[in-house]
Amino acid sequence: MKQIQIDINEQFRHALDILEGSDRSIFITGRAGTGKSTLLNYFRNTTQKKVAVLAPTGVAALNVKGQTIHSFFRFKPGITPDRVKKLRSDNSESIYRKLDIIVIDEISMVRADLLDCVDRFLRLNGPQADKPFGGIQMAFIGDLYQLPPVVTGEEKEVFQSLYETPYFYGARVFDSFDMEFVELERIYRQHDEQFISLLNGIRNNSVTEEGLELLNRRYQPEFEPSSDEFYVCLTTTNRLAEEINAKRLAGLKVRLYTFTGSIEGDFGQEYLPTKIDLQVKVGSQIMMLNNDTEGRWVNGSIGKITDITQNGKGEDIVVAELADGDEVEITPFTWEIFRFFVEGGGLQSEVIGTFTQHPLMLAWAVTIHKGQGKTFDRVIIDIGSGTFAHGQMYVALSRCTTLNGIVLKKPALKKHIWTNYQVMDFLTKYQYRKAEQLLPTDGKIEVIRKAIENKASLEIVYLKPSDEKTTRVVRPEAVGEMEYRGKKYLGMQAFCLKRNEERTFRIDRILEIEVLDS
Repeated sequence: MKQIQIDINEQFRHALDILEGSDRSIFITGRAGTGKSTLLNYFRNTTQKKVAVLAPTGVAALNVKGQTIHSFFRFKPGITPDRVKKLRSDNSESIYRKLDIIVIDEISMVRADLLDCVDRFLRLNGPQADKPFGGIQMAFIGDLYQLPPVVTGEEKEVFQSLYETPYFYGARVFDSFDMEFVELERIYRQHDEQFISLLNGIRNNSVTEEGLELLNRRYQPEFEPSSDEFYVCLTTTNRLAEEINAKRLAGLKVRLYTFTGSIEGDFGQEYLPTKIDLQVKVGSQIMMLNNDTEGRWVNGSIGKITDITQNGKGEDIVVAELADGDEVEITPFTWEIFRFFVEGGGLQSEVIGTFTQHPLMLAWAVTIHKGQGKTFDRVIIDIGSGTFAHGQMYVALSRCTTLNGIVLKKPALKKHIWTNYQVMDFLTKYQYRKAEQLLPTDGKIEVIRKAIENKASLEIVYLKPSDEKTTRVVRPEAVGEMEYRGKKYLGMQAFCLKRNEERTFRIDRILEIEVLDS
């Protein structure tokens, strides 16, 4: 097995222990840049389990070397739980009975009804008909504060009559299904604490006026980058990105090159990472779409074409200067679509289709959707009419490594920051419940009472209603039933050493508690 060198922090280890060392299902989440994709790749490359990796879209499946949910379960467009059928042939040796674990990446874009289809299918065709998902361990990976599932206008009324939310956790299977919860917290993409705090405020819609003021210092409506600055304009729609790229390409008064890609086997249009007929010119700004085997670039690296030539095989070579100053030669790359199957009692995968093309796309402008999962040093964000979906502002801003690398074409207003409060409610309540399982309320109260008796300080991890964790050192003074605006709750009154003031904390929001001294 290939070994990958990564920083295995405490949360990575906890997630890996559950994935590899148990049969418990798990939801792995975390802010942008916390290493969710890295964790998935590490697990897939080191596991002893029979694992299928799935994603909601073709390009997402391509990126994780997996299959789409629809193709893996043979779902047709418009599938509903009542249309899911038992396989006709004897499936005692089918892949669905041999799997140990199914990983679904980009879970924020998976609709509740689709997950109920998966549950129904696995009950019919998996190893244990009486258990959720046929008794197979499930791993869901993604950030619910990023791009949401799509429910069209025509579907909305019917969908709302069946489900409380379109997000995956709204699936009916969760009425009888529990999962572990691991949040990756260490951010690797950004290092400036002020910027990280700003992003977190935008993520959960708790950003302050001071935070918005800080962000709007990046407002430069007349800004036009020079060709060697490698700014990427993030747009809300494909149409706008296409218009910007077409205009910039037409502005280069040099020869137009067209590279025609080739498809073999079963490689559907929904999987295409770039255009079949790819048009570029010397001077074009491009984004790389693969991880180079020699480590010269990664998926999302930005560069500029400096020359187009041919090698001895007659292949077109694109010479580009990357944003880090390196000059690279780019030859055609072959993407592969896989199908999982069982052979000799083991889980195997085979290539069922390929697409060969230069691994790049024009990138003066890129949609926020295509930017998800990418890291840029410099971005231009045009908020436009403010018609952002939930999480789009957060995804756009969190693509950038620094606040100084961001340019806003329009000022950011509170109305541009949309957070789905159902998501916030789900995540906070789920964490409260998990904390209660680890340390019940009575146990927390006992720890607090003993600390009061011994005049000891406590370190607590506290989850605010905005789904923001904070670590505090407090000196508890009282614990018991308290009242706020006519509502009673269990609380702790304490002197907060961080804020140097008296504070009241709800017991159910204390996720972790530790005695420091006496």
